[in-house]
Amino acid sequence: MKTVTKTLFENYFSASTRYDELLTSKMEIKDNWKVLSQNLSKIGPETLALKQTEIDWLLAENGVTYNVYNDPKGLNRPWDLNVVPYIIHQNEWNKVEKGIQQRAELLNLVLKDLYGKRELLKNGIIPPEVIYAHSGFLRSCDKIQYKTSKQLLIYAADLARGPDGRLWVVNDRTQAPSGMGYALENRFSTSKILPELYKDINVAQPSNFFNDLNQLLLNSATTNVESPMVVILTPGPHNETYFEHSYLSSFLGYPLVKGNDLVVRHGKVWLKSLKGLKQVDVILRRIDDSFMDPLELREDSYLGVAGLLEVVRLQNVTIVNPIGSGVLENPALNPFMKNICKYFLDEDLMLPQIASWWCGQEKERKLVLEDLSSFVVKRIDRSNREHIYFCEFLDKKALENLKKEILNYPHKFVAQEKISFSTAPNFVKSELEPRKISCRTFAIAKDDGYSVMPGGLVRVAPEREELFVSNQRGGTSKDFWVVNDLPQPNLQNYSWNKTNSSASKGLNDVPSNTAENLFWSGRYIGRALVTARYLRMVLSQMTHAQYHDRKPESESLKILFQSITQITSTFPGFMSENEDVLHNPLKEIKAIILDDTKVGSFAQSMQSFNTSYYSLRNLWSRDMWRVFDGIQKHIKNLKKEDSYTVFKLTNFFDKIITRLIAFMALTEESILVRQGLLLYFIGLQLENSAMNIEKFRALLIVNYDEELEYEILESLLNSHESLNIYRYSYNSYLSLENVLNLIILDKEYARSLTYQMHRLKKDIDKLPVTNNNGELTVCQENMNVVISKMERLNIADMLTINPESNMRENLDRSLSELSDLLHTTSLSISDTYFNHSQPQKQLVDRNITT
Repeated sequence: MKTVTKTLFENYFSASTRYDELLTSKMEIKDNWKVLSQNLSKIGPETLALKQTEIDWLLAENGVTYNVYNDPKGLNRPWDLNVVPYIIHQNEWNKVEKGIQQRAELLNLVLKDLYGKRELLKNGIIPPEVIYAHSGFLRSCDKIQYKTSKQLLIYAADLARGPDGRLWVVNDRTQAPSGMGYALENRFSTSKILPELYKDINVAQPSNFFNDLNQLLLNSATTNVESPMVVILTPGPHNETYFEHSYLSSFLGYPLVKGNDLVVRHGKVWLKSLKGLKQVDVILRRIDDSFMDPLELREDSYLGVAGLLEVVRLQNVTIVNPIGSGVLENPALNPFMKNICKYFLDEDLMLPQIASWWCGQEKERKLVLEDLSSFVVKRIDRSNREHIYFCEFLDKKALENLKKEILNYPHKFVAQEKISFSTAPNFVKSELEPRKISCRTFAIAKDDGYSVMPGGLVRVAPEREELFVSNQRGGTSKDFWVVNDLPQPNLQNYSWNKTNSSASKGLNDVPSNTAENLFWSGRYIGRALVTARYLRMVLSQMTHAQYHDRKPESESLKILFQSITQITSTFPGFMSENEDVLHNPLKEIKAIILDDTKVGSFAQSMQSFNTSYYSLRNLWSRDMWRVFDGIQKHIKNLKKEDSYTVFKLTNFFDKIITRLIAFMALTEESILVRQGLLLYFIGLQLENSAMNIEKFRALLIVNYDEELEYEILESLLNSHESLNIYRYSYNSYLSLENVLNLIILDKEYARSLTYQMHRLKKDIDKLPVTNNNGELTVCQENMNVVISKMERLNIADMLTINPESNMRENLDRSLSELSDLLHTTSLSISDTYFNHSQPQKQLVDRNITT
């Protein structure tokens, strides 16, 4: 055991650091880490490495991501969780918890005062410039009254070890604090993969905290409704913490909505659903203040809801946290927090905070400028998050420029002392090494105070000597353990209040934006699958033609190449007058497969599908995410290939088609019809029908000689996955009449056009009727016309050839009319169920210059 311990900790003991969470100044393991270090030693470095791989795999398979802007690895970076947790003892945590509760209560009183009586300004406790020069102070929020017992409902504090060894407050987060969802996922992942780490360690669980969060949302409703409608408002899938938005939506059971899902009518906020409008009582927002209402705040915002602030004034909706709470995310408040605490609470601050000097005061500004390189300088607001100056790393010119800027606008800057983050053990390359860490913990408002999460989110510097601790800079995370000497319940029991029925109960309640994304997801995946099968068929024919150089087959290949362009609408493509395209068909086929800028390509269909479906990830099962991730990996691997052959592309489609079908099956298993699955089915059937019509028009309209026709019919049935069914049904030589009967007219064959049209009509008839006068919707009327035309199709008419054009013009006309009707049906579905009102605009330019 000593050998294993020495191997695991060998380099760690030799590390030099100011303050380490694991080691004392005498390089001995601290008492509260001893049991964990023993457990780590028993597990050993080899097993720990395997467990780290398992955690990485689990997080990737579950789709746990963090969006890193401008990241060359892609937008959705897998969440990085280290196998070794961070530990703090309950005795120390009790002091931190009381300090967090005090600070949350204090900031709640500051928020109430700044938009109310403003006694802090009138009595000179806070200089007016600290507030009025801060972009988070929103004049539109002045004097708004709230029915909740507190205004600051959710609070987060970033903590780090100070020079005295205590946890200090580094930042306050009050607008839309993120991280609690990631903290919960960290706990689930660690306990699942490494239960042996918990041996003889009593870890506090966050069960009560999340129950308090749920109860807060229910109790925040402005009226005493039995089942308040609570929604989670997200900026969308490109936001850095979108995973957490969808995770909390799924975990708590509240609809995840975007700004255009909501609308203001008659002084209230309404959720747009398939049936109509449903009143919203509480909005848990994940959008910054200034984007929340384009009528009164940023008019260029498409993330918020026009008129929302007026509804808040009328006390008809509760926003968690209130709009305007960003004024508290102001480091210039720190120098005055001690006096603020005395003024409101007549107490000293329990938690120390990072020492700060506001440059708007002459004495403090002089102190800062005399030794600027010793400070970290920030702007007083976070309008530009990258403008944090670590002055010790600035050259002389940069320091001089910063000095000039401070002298010109002193009230906009705050200087803070440098603090060295403490280090904690991180498992890297089969050993432990110290990495700098910071912690974020959370508090939830209750009638009698604040409930604090036992633990929180720990962020770790990406490299051993890295000073910056940030997820955007590539940092990792840890599970945060608050350990106790007494046994703790292991069961994480999340039993929500049974009065909560704000999650969608039926199809009528599905948000319009969710329904629209499901509809288009069905269309895009249907388009991708039909395209993939058709391209695979053509590639297969190309392989066959390489070994049998017969004229009919070369002519059939030319027809098939041109049909690719017709079906996918990737013009000019193989319809180009340039003969080189036909002589080198793989070049065009490769572009259709991989070029996502090419309209109609397989790549663009998949990209569009990804966008629509990623917006719905709160509805996904874990198996769905795994299959989805596998599809993405196959596409990325193909793009890395140096050369492309018919065999490679065929093999690619074999794998992709299998996974697309698996994903479609999982979609049907994992999403309820009342969650909007019906819209997915409608989109899928509509796209399949439309694509099949284009396929039939590309291959069946022109009259070919018998041998060539046979090749074309065989290719069509292969791409349609119908060749075996044809042979079973007819047991005969391929004939056009039998093919038309099977793939167009057969009422019992699931791949026939008639069957698909009847199923589409059946599903559309299930959609909610938005009027109460018994009239059919436009899309229902369109489908009645479609079915009527399908029933009038006559095999003799379809087979009739115009001798002048050598084409089956009746068949082409009928298919063209059906295609047009499907297009108008799609438009009418959008108009009836998805169409959102035009964005409202401010009548007055609020950006007045003087």
